[in-house]
Amino acid sequence: MRIVDLTRPIADHFRWPVERTLLKAHERGDLFQITRVALGTHGFTHMDAPRHYFPDGATTSEVPLAATIGEAAVVDLRDVRPDEPIDASRLEARAGHLRAGDVALLATGWERQRPLEDERFWREAPWLTRDAAAWLLARKIKALAVDFPQDRVIRDLLDGIVRPIEEHVTHDVLLRRGVILIEYLTNTDALDRDRVFFCCLPLKLPACDGAPARVVAFLDGPPVLAAAA
Repeated sequence: MRIVDLTRPIADHFRWPVERTLLKAHERGDLFQITRVALGTHGFTHMDAPRHYFPDGATTSEVPLAATIGEAAVVDLRDVRPDEPIDASRLEARAGHLRAGDVALLATGWERQRPLEDERFWREAPWLTRDAAAWLLARKIKALAVDFPQDRVIRDLLDGIVRPIEEHVTHDVLLRRGVILIEYLTNTDALDRDRVFFCCLPLKLPACDGAPARVVAFLDGPPVLAAAA
C-alpha cells in the first residue's frame, strides 16, 4: 500500500503564526511532556467549510467525511508559469478524466518554483479564472484540492486588502454551492497517476468555519483493497 502524504507541517510562518508551548516538560522534572498548540483554522493544509465565507453556509459539523474522502482525479498542471491564469480551456485539455463526485486535485508543483516560506509563493502564484471554477462546478465535483493559492486576490491579503467576494472566484463559485475546498497541499509531484484514492481528515472542530487536516493519497486504490492486494 503506497501512501503519499500531501500535508504541510505546522510550523511558525509569517502568514500563519503558531503558538507552541510546553505545559509539562521532562527537563522541568515533570513525569510527562504536554505541548499546547494554538493556530488559525485556515493556515497550512486545511479544509474550508462554506461558513468560512457565507453566514448561512454549512459549518464543519455539517460537512460529512464523505465530502473529503474518495476518488480523486489528479490534474497535471506542473508546467504552470508564475502569475499565469488557469482557465477553463486548460482544464478541458487536462482534466478529461474528471468524473462527477470526484475530488478535483490540481497538481501544479508550485512549491518547486516558489517555496511556501517566501512571499513570492503568493505574489507570483498561478490562479484559477472564474470560468475555470464554473467548469469545475459543471463537472459536479464534491471537493477541490489545490497546492497553490487558487484565487488571485489571495495575494492582496498580504497587504491587508480584502477584495469583494466575486473576486474570490473558487469560494464564490464552488464553496458557496457546497463544494469543499482543501487548500495548500504539498508533495503533489509524488502523484504519478491520473487517479488516486484521496483522504482528507479535518480536525473535529464542531460548528467551525474550517479545520487543519491530514491529507493523504493512496496510489493503489482504497486502503482496504490495497491491503488485500
